[in-house]
Amino acid sequence: MEKWTMITQSPDETMKLSEKLGTLVQPGDVITLEGDLGAGKTSFTKGLAKGLGVKRVVNSPTFTIIKEYKGRLPLYHMDVYRMEDETEDLGLEEYFYGEGVSVIEWPSMISAQLPEDRLVISLFHLAEMSRKITFGSTGNRSLELCKELQS
Repeated sequence: MEKWTMITQSPDETMKLSEKLGTLVQPGDVITLEGDLGAGKTSFTKGLAKGLGVKRVVNSPTFTIIKEYKGRLPLYHMDVYRMEDETEDLGLEEYFYGEGVSVIEWPSMISAQLPEDRLVISLFHLAEMSRKITFGSTGNRSLELCKELQS
């Protein structure tokens, strides 16, 4: 997996980065978010949604597992932390290979169901406001996204 790291100094800077990503994503793109509690996974998703033109308020789907938002493309925001059985069939393939963009918080809970090509993003606390964000690509499309995001 190819990786690159970026340091952001404020929540606003993190949101701008994820908003840019939202302008680059295409149907079928899958993004996984992992990292420290409170490091900004949901905030990252809010910026991505803004880049997709989502008008609704985006918040964590902690108790519903999947929330759908309409924008330039549909956004499927998943928080699978509370899934008790990794093999449970929720029909995730329909989201992963559909017309929208899937963002999955806590992807390790469903690792066996994840598509091969995905953008793997990890967020870590460095200080109160700064974050270390690591981007990893597991295939050609996610590598292309990483390169576009860096330019």
